[in-house]
Order: sequence, then structure tokens, then C-alpha cells
Amino acid sequence: MKHRENVTGMAARAAVWSARHRTLAILGWIAFVVGVTILSGHLGLREASAGDQGHGESGRADRIVEQAGFPVRPAAEMVIVQGAGRDAAVKDATRTLEARPEVATVAAPLVSPDRTSTLVSFTLKGDPETAKDRVQPVLDAVAGVQGRHPGLYVAEAGDASGDKLIGDSLDEGLNRLSMLSIPITLGILLVAFGAVVAALLPVGLAVTAVVAAVGLLAGASRLVPAVDTTMHVMLLVGLAVGVDYCLFYIRRERDERRLGADPHRALVIAAQTSGRSIWVSGLTVIVAMAGMFLTYDATFQSFAVGTILVVSTAVLGSLTVLPALLSALGDRVDSIKLPGLYRRRSEGRVWNAVLRVVLAKPLLSAVVAVAALATLAAPMLDLRTKGEGLADLSPKAPIVQAFTRINAAFPSETSPAEVVVRATTVRGPAFAKALADFKRTAVRTGGLREPFEVRVNPAGTVAVVSVGLPGDGSDRTSERALETLRTSVAPQAFGRLPGATVAVTGETAGNVDFNRRLDASLPWVFGFVLGLAFLLLLVSFRSVVVAATGVVLNLLSVAAAYGMLVYVFQYGHFESLLDFRAAGGITNWMPLFLFIILFGLSMDYHVFVLSRIREGHDRGLPTREAVARGIGGTAGVITSAAVVMVAVFGLFATLPLISTKQLGVGLAAAVLLDATIIRAVLLPAVMALLGEKNWWLPRWLGWLPQVAHEPPPAAPAPVAGDRELVPAA
Repeated sequence: MKHRENVTGMAARAAVWSARHRTLAILGWIAFVVGVTILSGHLGLREASAGDQGHGESGRADRIVEQAGFPVRPAAEMVIVQGAGRDAAVKDATRTLEARPEVATVAAPLVSPDRTSTLVSFTLKGDPETAKDRVQPVLDAVAGVQGRHPGLYVAEAGDASGDKLIGDSLDEGLNRLSMLSIPITLGILLVAFGAVVAALLPVGLAVTAVVAAVGLLAGASRLVPAVDTTMHVMLLVGLAVGVDYCLFYIRRERDERRLGADPHRALVIAAQTSGRSIWVSGLTVIVAMAGMFLTYDATFQSFAVGTILVVSTAVLGSLTVLPALLSALGDRVDSIKLPGLYRRRSEGRVWNAVLRVVLAKPLLSAVVAVAALATLAAPMLDLRTKGEGLADLSPKAPIVQAFTRINAAFPSETSPAEVVVRATTVRGPAFAKALADFKRTAVRTGGLREPFEVRVNPAGTVAVVSVGLPGDGSDRTSERALETLRTSVAPQAFGRLPGATVAVTGETAGNVDFNRRLDASLPWVFGFVLGLAFLLLLVSFRSVVVAATGVVLNLLSVAAAYGMLVYVFQYGHFESLLDFRAAGGITNWMPLFLFIILFGLSMDYHVFVLSRIREGHDRGLPTREAVARGIGGTAGVITSAAVVMVAVFGLFATLPLISTKQLGVGLAAAVLLDATIIRAVLLPAVMALLGEKNWWLPRWLGWLPQVAHEPPPAAPAPVAGDRELVPAA
């Protein structure tokens, strides 16, 4: 019961096995998805703590505090009152807060240095982790105070209200994303395939791959704790690559059937070409994602685990259950055809016309493409980074507006530095004297500000001294004051205590240390990703030139994406359209993360296109003709895949956090550029100019494995007993 054909390659062997055992393959995939989902429910997700995520001095300080057994700090909130004659409103706000059953303590009102604002701070009862669920009545009460004093500005912001805003906004945005992403993706695929069944397969596999990967994340979090945004990233990457992989595979199988291949032969060719491209591309993406481990940062390591899991499951599904489904469906994969959309052949007429021009004038085309990319990338030279905060939410949100006003009038209240002192004892005259010295020296610097707040753990071995910083917490003014605090004020005051360890933490300190960690890891991450991507392309295509070209072209698309991010989010273009306020910088983790994600995802297109070009070359076609046929034959599927990715990524730009907007815009723009200027213009122009030099491999690398890109010759008709390999009619 064997087919008379020598099936070679992992992807082809997996496809043939799945076709022969399609019931087992389909039920096995379903059992896998359901099983890991149930298992994850039992295990639960282990989330990274503040100590896991810290770096440098602030990380050491956070771990000291975490281990010191401090009582849980209640959620802190603030009410700002601005305007002339605000004393009555301040008293009204104080009385209103004291009367609320949710409020634990209310501090004495604090007047701003410029005498234009008054701040009323208070804390909420109960667990601070769930305070966001109890803060709404207090927000309503403060809104009542505003209503009674219409000539003034009265508003609330703080820990619980900020968490509520972020949680509510993200939930709303993610619900919208969930409702829109799948229908939009399905709609694009309906246009691409013109048949309902063919369009449903990629969506179904991508969704189940994401579900399975999220289930696996629970087990993986035992080794690498997860951060709360990891699953959002997994959804983004999983939908994009899962749909693309299926799209490549199904389109090739359908094209081979329309060219006259029998069902088995069409499946084998699709597996040996698109299937092989899928696992090479998937491996390249996984290698790129693994570069995030070299940051030694909990957030990046969590992203690495999540994206590796979702790409791996998407590849696994594409190489196993997808061939089984195609074998079972046969030509019924084209069922429920849509009038006017269904076409027997997938041809990119527009791109073929562009390609003719490019191949006729390759040098001019290359110069124009590089000039366009360089123009888009130019703002990258001015790229600056900043930490995340509540101000990164929509500027229209009342809580964000209140926080912005509080930060302007009372900067030391919103982002104070915290000096952590661990010693034999932090009680008694020695510590009291050190604290008095610290306060005097801090005030004399002219930068560090009151109020000073001191907390001591129950054992009396660790003290946390809060001190205000000037600036907005992320500018050079705040950073200079932090440096003064770290290098002189804090160690000179507390360093003489017996057995003392002194470290400074806080939001500003954490951002500074995070940036230093990223700066130190950048060369290693870039070297790892670029080096291994080069090696994978070298082994796959046996060409130094092809591997080098792939790396350079991907770097160009990443640079252009950086430039567009700076133009939009740092310079403040399209603020009203995207609903954000420019803050003079890009979120600090975004450049490195975008580089890794984009470099990995762009390999989808690059490997797929180059494989088709190499197929033609292996058949003996001249390079220019192989390029024309390879790119022309893939133009339609590349366009469809790019539109899917752009649509999914673009939806992330509608989420409330500015970091998710940057992620969505950056990825969507880069994929669009990659599928148009890079793949349709620059790649064919460069390959046409290089000619046969594209396939240069030094003699001393002749030991590299020989990988056949051209499928073997067509096999004879199957012998009797092969019916199990032929899809049902």
C-alpha cells in the first residue's frame, strides 16, 4: 500500500504520513489542543514578580524589599483641585472622601509650590491588587465634588483608578480585537481564495495554534515566569504566521491540482516546496525570537517563550493536520465558491507588470527603492526612548488628564525615588542621625525634594526612604537628580551604618536601569539574530550572496519601520487619528522587540519567494527568468499574506496603550514595505543585477548539505491499494 514515489524531505514525509493516517492526524491535533488547554487550567500561569523584572541597582533594591516582609501597601489615590478660591472645594473633597466606606485614610491637603493647586491624598481599604474593582464609587463621589464646584478643576488619579482605566480600556480593546481580527482575516482570505472552505482552514488552524500555545505557556512559565502582555503578543504573532503558513501551503496545493497533478502528487509538491519553506521560515523566526533570551530581562524572555511556542505550534499544525485536512477534502477545499472572486489561477497582474519594469531597469529600480527606504528610515537617527506610564493612555481619558495635571504640579508625588537601606538595624539613634543627614544633604542639592516618607519592615532591618525627584520622571532633569542621589547623597548618609546595603529604586531608577540593560545586550542580540539568520539562509540556499542579501534587505525594512515610528509617535503626527499624545520618545522596549519580531516575520516572505526562485534555477532557468517566474508566481499569495498581516497588526493600533499602538503601526508598516518595495522591487532588481553571482558558494563551503528546492519528477499513477492516499471525492 505504498505509493511508487521517492518522497524526500521532512515536510513531504510528514504530509504523506498525515494523508495516510488523516483521521489520526486530525483527532490527534484536536486532542493536543484540548489537552494542553485543560492542563494549563490545572497548572495556572506563573507571573513574573517585580523582583524578576528588575535590573541593576533598582532590581537589587526591589528584591530586598520583596524579601523584607513589608506589610502590603494600600492602593494610593490623589484628588487635585485647581483654580482660584478652591479652599471650599478642598474641604468638600476631604469630607466626601472621609465619609466613603472604601477609603482607609485621608492625608492633610498639600499645596503646590506655585500655589495654584491643592492635592488631597488618600488610601483605599482592602487588597491593593483588587482595589480597581472598588474604586468606582470613589470616582463617582469625586465627580460629585466637581459638579458642586463647576468653576474649579477637581479630578482623581492614582493606583486603583489607573489600574481600572488600563484594565477597562484593554479589555474593551481586546474584546474589539477578538471580534474583528477573525472576521477581517476571514474576509481577506475569502477574497484571496474565492471559496469559503479554503478560507476557513487557515483561520481555524491559526486560532487552534494560538490556543494550544497559550496552554503550553502555563507549563513553560514554571521555567520562565510570564508577564501579562505575553498572551497579547502571542495572539498577534500567532494569527499572522498561522494564517500565512496555511495560505502558502494551500495555494501551492491548489495550483498544482489546477496544473493537472493528481491529489497525492499535488500534496507532495506542496509539502516539498511550501511545506519546506514553512519549516525553514519557522525555524528562522524561532531563532530570531530566541535572541530575546540574551537580554536577561523577564519581559523579553517571556515574549521569547510565548512567540517560540506559538510559531512552533503553527508550524506543527501546518505540516501535520493541514495536509490531513487537504487529503480528506480533496478538491472540495474549493467548495462554496464565491461568484466573481473564485479564479482557477492565482496571478498577481499588477505585480507582474511592476516586475517587468523592474527587470528591464534593475539598476534604476534598485536606486529608487533604496532612496525611498532611506527617506522613510531617516527619522530613525533621532530615535529616543522612554519608559511607560499612565500618560501613555488616551489623552482624552479623565484619569489621564488628572494624572498629567498632578504630575505637572506635584512631580515628587507621582514618581518619587525610593532609597532602600538594609542594615543590622534601621531603628535607633544611628539610623535617625543618618536619616537627618540624608534630608539635609538632599535639600541642599537643590534637586531632591520633600516630602520624605520612611517605611520600616517588621524586623527592623530594612527601611525605604521616599524622596521627590524634579522633572517629569523620565527627562534629563529627573535622571540627573537620580544620579546625584545614587552616587553621593544616599551612600554618604546611610553607607556608614553597620552592615549597610544601600540601593535606589523607583519608576525613574527602574527605567534608567532597564535602558542600561538593553544597551548592554543590544550587540549580543543583534549579532545572534543576524548571525544565525545568515547561517540558516546559507545552509538552506547554499549561497553566501543570497544569505547576505536576505539579511541586508530585512535590515532595510526594520530601519524604515523605526523611522516611521519616530515620525508618528515621537514627532506627534496623526495624534488625533490614533488617539495618543506624543511624549518625545518611543517606548523603551519597542526598538529591540520590533527588530526581533520583524526580522523573524519578514523571513516568511523571503524564504517563500527565494524557494520559488531557486526552484526555477534548479530547473536550469537563467537567473533573471527564474526571478521573474518565482516572484511573479508568488505575487498573489504574498499580497494576500501581507494584507492579512497588515490587517491583524493594524488592529493592535486601536488598543489604548501607546506601546500597543506603536507595535501595531510598526509591524503593519514594515510588513507592507517588505511585501511591496522590498520583495517586489528591490529583491528582483538586486538579483537581476547580480545574475549568476547570486548562487556563489566558496569551495571550502562545499560540505554544506545539498537541499533540493525543485520537486522530484511526477510519479506514475498509484498502484492498486493506494486509495487511502487519494482524497475522498
